[in-house]
Amino acid sequence: MAIGGLIGLLDDIAALAKLSAASLDDVSAAAGRATAKAAGVVVDDTAVTPQYLQGVTAERELSLVKQIALGSIRNKLIFILPVALLLNHFLPMLLPIILMVGGTYLAFEGAEKVWHKLSGGHDDEKPAVEKGPEAEKKIVSGAIRTDLILSAEIMVIALSTVSHQGFWSQMVSLVVVAFVITILVYGVVALLVRMDDIGLRLAQRESSGVQKLGRGLVTAMPKVLATIAAVGTIAMLWVGGHILMANLGADGTGWFNAPYEWVHHVEHGIAEATGALGGTLGWSFNTLCSAVIGFVVGSVVVGVVHLLPVKKAHVE
Repeated sequence: MAIGGLIGLLDDIAALAKLSAASLDDVSAAAGRATAKAAGVVVDDTAVTPQYLQGVTAERELSLVKQIALGSIRNKLIFILPVALLLNHFLPMLLPIILMVGGTYLAFEGAEKVWHKLSGGHDDEKPAVEKGPEAEKKIVSGAIRTDLILSAEIMVIALSTVSHQGFWSQMVSLVVVAFVITILVYGVVALLVRMDDIGLRLAQRESSGVQKLGRGLVTAMPKVLATIAAVGTIAMLWVGGHILMANLGADGTGWFNAPYEWVHHVEHGIAEATGALGGTLGWSFNTLCSAVIGFVVGSVVVGVVHLLPVKKAHVE
């Protein structure tokens, strides 16, 4: 009798283990799908971040990247994850509104950079470390603030992929997504900002071919980082405009469907009319429209902000 009971218990344990393994497989698969679906915003996040490190001395770059990465994880796990899960469960109609607020902020950041450049303004190139810890804190807080918006978009996109699952499965999947994406984004950022130092080390090797590669990296990296900064600005406008367009019409509010419907109608028309390149050309048209919307909305916000009395007092 005791042996029979023990065998039954072992069978139950084995069944429970199989169920747990299946659940873990489901979570892993869901996390993978969610990460893939958010890949577009991940690229934007990777492009935006390095511009905050321009002018920082080499020995401080990795330290700041680490601080920004920790802030990004904190954004995702402490602020975004619980709010997104609770809103999705109790007040799903608020998620599009929150996303539109974030999209407007991104559009404002991007448009402000564009107008600053067009007005002939120059950034202070003095390394932040020479200005003291407060300057570094400002760099980190600015990057984390922008990351909050992009991370919110990533997590909400990921949540839409696993929304059919139970609450706990959603939570575990989003935690996995948060860590995977943060490691991916800031691993690439750390590599980018240290590439010139890698080039210097390669240039000191004995092999002439390796030396040539190292010198090429050192020469190319300022241009690469400048290009990434420009891409980051465009990404802010693109993502911000797309968030506004999609959530204003198609994703739940239904306030003003016309821009979303028109852009997608033209996008599908382009895709059908241009054969093999149709998908790429249609996506490019959608992206261009999103960037234009982001720039227009962001420019309006820039104008309003610069007209505020507080802003004037600050400038004076």
